[in-house]
Parts: sequence; C-alpha cells; structure tokens
Amino acid sequence: MRSRYFNGHEIVAREESSAQCAAGVCPARYSIWLPQRAGQAPRLNMEGLTQCASVFTILDMERPLTVAPVATPVAVGVELEALRRQFVQVFGEGERVHIVRAPGRVNLIGEHTDYNDGFVFPIAIEPQVMLVCRVRQDSMVRLASSAFPNQIVEFSFANRIERGEPAWSNYGRGVAAQLMAAGIPLSGMEGLLVNTLPVGGGLSSSAAIEVAVALGLLKLAGHQIDPRRLALICQKAENEYAQVPCGIMDQTIVIGGEAGCAMLLDCRSMKKQQVKIDPRELSVVIVNSMVKHSLDAGPYRQRREQCEAGVKFFQKEQPAIRALRDVTLEQMAEAAAAEKLDPVILRRCRHVVTENTRTTQAATALEEQKYERAGELMLQSHYSLRDDFEVSVPELDFLVEQAMSGKGVYGARMTGGGFGGCIVALVQPRAVEKLVAHLKNAYKKKFDLDAAAFVTAAAAGAAVIE
Repeated sequence: MRSRYFNGHEIVAREESSAQCAAGVCPARYSIWLPQRAGQAPRLNMEGLTQCASVFTILDMERPLTVAPVATPVAVGVELEALRRQFVQVFGEGERVHIVRAPGRVNLIGEHTDYNDGFVFPIAIEPQVMLVCRVRQDSMVRLASSAFPNQIVEFSFANRIERGEPAWSNYGRGVAAQLMAAGIPLSGMEGLLVNTLPVGGGLSSSAAIEVAVALGLLKLAGHQIDPRRLALICQKAENEYAQVPCGIMDQTIVIGGEAGCAMLLDCRSMKKQQVKIDPRELSVVIVNSMVKHSLDAGPYRQRREQCEAGVKFFQKEQPAIRALRDVTLEQMAEAAAAEKLDPVILRRCRHVVTENTRTTQAATALEEQKYERAGELMLQSHYSLRDDFEVSVPELDFLVEQAMSGKGVYGARMTGGGFGGCIVALVQPRAVEKLVAHLKNAYKKKFDLDAAAFVTAAAAGAAVIE
C-alpha cells in the first residue's frame, strides 16, 4: 500500500502490478480511494503518482470512475530485473537475455466449439507466462519452470525430440519439434518460465507456455513467422506432444489478443472481430475453484469423439456437413424427434449447435452494450455445459449460482474445458469487491476450499518485450 497526498487529500494506492516499463508500455494498475468533500466530484492529480500511462480507479460512495485508459500489462506482479536475477540463479551468468510475455486467456462464451469449427469469444488476460531466455552455442535446449522448482529439462535439436517427463516439458518439446519440422533453423536455448497463471485452472497456461517458448526460439534464431501459422504450430505441438486434442482458440487469442477487446473468432475461416470492452462499465471477474483439471484425461477426449460421432450421423442425410458447425437447430430438432441418435450424442451435439448461436449473439450484445442480454447468454451457456455436455462440477455450479445471486452481476459461467478450473463473470465495476468477498466466504463455508479471485482487463497478445 502506498499513501500520497493530492489536492489536500490523503489517498491510498494499492499497487496491483509492477510499475516496470518496457517497450514504452506500463503495466502499473492502482486502485485509489479518495475521500470526497461535500458537493465536489472526486479529483485526482495523476502527475507525481507515476510517470506512466496506467490505470487509476477512484472508488467513492457512488461509483468507480476510470480516469485513464487500460494499459497493456507487461510484467504483472514481476519486475523484469527480478526475472533476470531468477534466470541467473538457475543458469548462471552469460550472454544477454531476452524476455517474452505470453498472456493467459479466459473465454467469455463459446466452449467446446473450437474443435467443431465453431465460434469462440475469448480475451487475453493479465496473468501470464514470462520466458527469460538466452542463446546457446550448441543445439541443446534447457528449460526450467518456476512452477516446478529444481527441474531442468534438456533436449537437443541434433536428435529427434521425443515426448518425456516431466509432463510440463512436453509443451516446450512439442513446439521445438514442430518448428524444426516446419523447416525453421533454430539455435540452442536456455529458458526459464515464470508463471502467474494457475496450472490446471482452465486459463490456458499450456498455450501460453507454447507461445512463449516458440517466440523465444524464433527470437534467438532471428526468425519471424505469420501469427496464424505460429498458432497452428503451437496447436499441433499440444495435440501431438501433450496429447490434448484441443482446438485453435487458445493459441490464437494468446498470440493475437488486443488490449481492451474480446475476440470473436471463427475457428473455420480464422476470421477475427475485435469487440471493445469498456472498463468503466464492465469488469471481468475470474474465480478459480481450485479444483484442477487435466484435458489429457479421458472425459475431454471422449467429448470430442462424441462430437465426431454426431457429425457422422448427420452426414448420412447431409454429406456436405463437415463439422457440428454445419448442423442447424432445425436438424437437431428433427434428430431429437426421430429418436435415431444416441441420447448422449444428441445432448453433446445440441450443446455445440446452440453454443455457436449463443456466442455470436453474445458478441453482438456486448458490441451494442446490451450487457443484460450478454449475461443471459452466458448463464444459458453454463446450463448447457452442465446438462448437455456434462463437463461442469458441483464447485463450479455453486460459484455460478452464488455469483448470479449478487447485485451488479450480468452473467456468469464456467470457462475452459471443464471438470474443474474457473468461472468467469461480467460485473458492474462498483459491485466487484462485494461479489468477490461473498464468493470467497460462501465457497469456503460450502467446500472448505479457498477460492482465488481476480479482476482482469482484456490484455494484448504475446510479444518479445526485451
């Protein structure tokens, strides 16, 4: 906490992330409590608090007021110099290091639609993976992770890169192998991954690791590639090395996120539409149930196989159907009436078909600032994931129910692949503090677990920042 005086008032600033600047972008975010004098609007002289273009929120009795635009976070919670020191502790002194930032993501709506050629609507978020790396003069790659201390993984470009232990290393192994397979000559690397994303929380720490490692290897080798191609390389790495049959959403938003915007992504054409989110009117709240999930486990793979079985069923009547993206609501109704499709497969297909409709409608609602409608669609999405796709768990259902009982909450749903992880809620900024306190207290009382909650702005995509 920092105490300063402005306009005759003492204000208290809670620094929520580093004030370190890099590449001309400042990640600092402050919450400012400023007492009001009777009949006066809150005033803040930002000069002197920081020289950077950052986020300041004045919290008064009436409503929060954002008085500066959201800045792209570069090193949330971790200063760059501290990262360099961590790297030296692991790998020792040596040549110049480079630093890569890759954000996590949260999907506002559009779940299990990406691998069905459908629509998704994610944002890149402030929690992230940072990679500190430097070149080696041989073909060896050595990777370490702050999330898994005392583990250094080694593999070489001189040999075929195989899957191996520990499991987290397969994201880096896979990316390196796929870049080599794409014909890109690479140099050896030493890299330290520093993660502020919860592992297994459904916020795409895996894609962030993949993209960070890929950008690090490319930077050290002096190469750049098209963002779409990079996303496909990272997706293939996860499919083949982590053995997770994921779609293209995570890698695309981690690479191509735009600060202050959600991305409506057509996972077939890869067409993107950026939809602005006004932080003065909407806060994105993420609550981690602390129930970890693993998408390489059987249930996730089974859902994908069930979707593929549904496609084969509909192709019998309509050979032009390539994915559930092509199935209409009318065709779903006919299949249900005929009772020829396995009821479990029917439910899986119904979720995907209706979710695609909800996703495009939610993007339109947010663009038109119809927040209540967007919230309704988020809640419908959760019910569909719970009842038709059956990937929710009691902890997530409870958090969504409790969130919707609070004032100022437009909508809430589970987010990510399911079987644990997080919920996401769209909330009026003035309602955030009470909502978070209520959820943490109610969740602790119900499950004896400490939920982790945070508010995020829509962040920019991955980049080499030094």
